[in-house]
Amino acid sequence: MADLIFSYRPDWAPLWLVNLTILTVGAAVGLLLHELVARMIRRSLRSKDVYWSTLVAKLRRPTRLAALIIGVAAAASLAHLGEGGVEALRRVLALSFVALVGWSALTALDIWSMLYVRGLKLDAEDNLLARKHVTQTRILTRTAGTLIVVLTIGVALMTFPGVRQYGISLLASAGAAGIIAGLALQPFLTNLIAGVQIATTQPIRIDDAVIVENEWGWIEEITSTYVVVRLWDWRRMVLPLTYFIQQPFQNWTRETASLIGTTMLYVDYTAPIDVLRAKLEEIAKASPLWDGQVVNLAVTDLSERTMQVRCLISARNAPTTFDLRCEVREKMIAFLQAELPHVLPRDRLDFEAMVKGEAKAPGNPISG
Repeated sequence: MADLIFSYRPDWAPLWLVNLTILTVGAAVGLLLHELVARMIRRSLRSKDVYWSTLVAKLRRPTRLAALIIGVAAAASLAHLGEGGVEALRRVLALSFVALVGWSALTALDIWSMLYVRGLKLDAEDNLLARKHVTQTRILTRTAGTLIVVLTIGVALMTFPGVRQYGISLLASAGAAGIIAGLALQPFLTNLIAGVQIATTQPIRIDDAVIVENEWGWIEEITSTYVVVRLWDWRRMVLPLTYFIQQPFQNWTRETASLIGTTMLYVDYTAPIDVLRAKLEEIAKASPLWDGQVVNLAVTDLSERTMQVRCLISARNAPTTFDLRCEVREKMIAFLQAELPHVLPRDRLDFEAMVKGEAKAPGNPISG
């Protein structure tokens, strides 16, 4: 076939132009066939689930590169490239194939993660299981993606004899170049390993309510190297992954989202505790924020002037608990002001004792 093609080559056409034309035609044919097949698949999925359409869209670019490689490789068998041309084309195709394998691996990883979390709902009321699996999937996907990129670059470098040793060093982490790179990338690698540890042990998950650096917020994003915490006032705190391995912090939704809120009251010694306890239960039962589990009132401390009364009340999650605490605090204070104003904290002066004391004092004009 190649001899037949070149037998019709006009005298004015140089060999390199004919070879370039053959390779271009092969690439065009490969891309054309790919486009035709892609259109047929998209047309058949037009009325199907949106998920499968997204899946086909993700596979479109890697398969296009594969069709291009196949088309050029098929056309190369018809061209007279010579020894140097064949060697150059072989290296280009080898590099393209390595890139295709790495790209396909990343796409397969992305598709797997999409399949895995497809049925999980983070916006559900009880989303503990969903947050657990989404956190694991996101961290492990980013970690595996980073490793795939490193391996792809290392294999790509090994296709060039001049820099093959760098590819070997990158893959095996040996030699001076590997040591220098390892030292330079030590923080990155430390956070990468911490990410794997967080994905397996899960001290934090997506949408967990946490207190870090004396700030309260939610875990908004977990990447391969850092964590973004959305604070209560919409600020963002960015922390390295190693922080959640090496530093203590509070996780309010580790096992369940339900929390017990605390509200403190300071009242006079004459305050009727049973009346206050009954009022707290009345407020809890009337509030849509209460989850029906915990409501309790107890005297937890005494000072020389007041009693410290602790109100405990539970809710289904951290934001609701905060709102319920505020509601209990406001309604209990309003109740004390309206019904029991005499039990609010105050200073006493015993005038009768003062008068008696002055009457007994020597030289007091009142005693006469």
